[in-house]
Amino acid sequence: MNPAEWLARTARDRPDAPALFVGTRLVADYAGFAAQAAAIGAALVARGIGPGDRVAIFLPNSVDYLPIFYGILYAGATAVPVNGKLHAKEAAWIIAHSGTRFVFAKDPEALLATGDIGDTPCIAPGSPELAAMLDHAPLPWPAPMAGGDVAWLFYTSGTTGRPKGAMLTCLNLMAASLSYLADVDYVLAEDAALYAAPMSHGAGLYNFVHVQRGARHVIPDSGGFDPGEILELGREMRNVSMFAAPTMVKRLVDAARHAGSDGDGIKTIVYGGGPMYVADIKEALAVLGPKFVQIYGQGEAPMTITALSRGDIADSSHPDWAARLASVGRAQSVAEVRIIGADGAPLPPGEVGEIAVRGPQVMAGYLDNPEANAKSLKEGWLMTGDLGHLDAGGYLTLHDRAKDLVISGGSNIYPREVEEALLTHPHVREVSVIGAPDPEWGEIVVAFVVCDGTPETGALDEVCTSQIARFKKPKRYVFVDELPKNNYGKVLKTDLRERLATEAG
Repeated sequence: MNPAEWLARTARDRPDAPALFVGTRLVADYAGFAAQAAAIGAALVARGIGPGDRVAIFLPNSVDYLPIFYGILYAGATAVPVNGKLHAKEAAWIIAHSGTRFVFAKDPEALLATGDIGDTPCIAPGSPELAAMLDHAPLPWPAPMAGGDVAWLFYTSGTTGRPKGAMLTCLNLMAASLSYLADVDYVLAEDAALYAAPMSHGAGLYNFVHVQRGARHVIPDSGGFDPGEILELGREMRNVSMFAAPTMVKRLVDAARHAGSDGDGIKTIVYGGGPMYVADIKEALAVLGPKFVQIYGQGEAPMTITALSRGDIADSSHPDWAARLASVGRAQSVAEVRIIGADGAPLPPGEVGEIAVRGPQVMAGYLDNPEANAKSLKEGWLMTGDLGHLDAGGYLTLHDRAKDLVISGGSNIYPREVEEALLTHPHVREVSVIGAPDPEWGEIVVAFVVCDGTPETGALDEVCTSQIARFKKPKRYVFVDELPKNNYGKVLKTDLRERLATEAG
């Protein structure tokens, strides 16, 4: 089924329900939302675009985003959402690689100036061209799509090379959306989805279930993440839910603490996309209360590998509470999760190996990349490239990406456990641990630390040795003002490695 049918049904059944907001200002009800999408879809069809064709969205978060996205689906075409924060050259590569036939972009001239997309038509929101599309006679209903048809071509963040295009089918998106209701949070018509993280990625994936339930969709006036603005929108809009990377949660908690706010009006914060350290989620609970749910997923299995429930996060009386906070929860309803050893066989609880997942939410494959498909998809299982272990209760604890494992003196060291230890020092704000080549040890542990002041390295050594084996503590500390991050808030360990290599060279 075409996911746009959810929008069409909601507009039919509850046409006057408020749908699209900029800040607190209502821009469109569901009838208006669906009418815009149906008109854009009809205009695309009139240009010869339909099933199998790809249409890119290279836009920052805006109130135009969802009508454009659904307009693409109304036409039966495949949406290619591109992070609006990318450089025009980066976006142009994705557009060219995907074979996109039409582009919605904030700055079409910058894209065309790259010379990489030829004469692919590009139009901007607010332009006469988009106004003409919105005036087109609308399609009466979304074009039919089968479960195996690709609805969303999701390009990975590409922190270690060119991004890959994960083909997400209608069935993938439906499975992910229904799993949200089963494993993450309930959604009511009076709820509001707040888009403070890029809609081209995780935040945008949660639009479907909110459309299906006829909930509100709120774009902050800033178009992005501003902690003070979010706290205010929570108070004004009520029942607000949002997706946030752990770095965003930390900033929101800091702002709330300084403002004396408990996040009134914020219903749920779903966090994921990077490690949430135990100390940080404990502080978040102390400041904002039980508003948190954690998810673990990848673009290849969007938001739907495991979930750590609101109850698990909040239940400090449970004897395993600390261990559960350090985990990413249990398999979501649509997912089978295994830990695979080096020989490809499943490992028992407690043993560390590569995390594999199988289910109807797993992508159909990477676009035009048979080598990556052969590496990542094995007998129906997605090999995530992440290392972790399952406990006897089914809780999954991530250790690190396989490529981030540090092997020093023949012993495996997982950066995350070193980072967790260092973050218990009261002056350490952020930390990222990597391995650096060493002629004696093979690799040594190096910690990049952001802190208030500069603690003595001996004090940092002490917090490590009080919690982890002595051989795991960093042999070098590098104090920095900030850690390099990509547009999704993930720390770029590749940049840290390059810094060390440059210094060594």
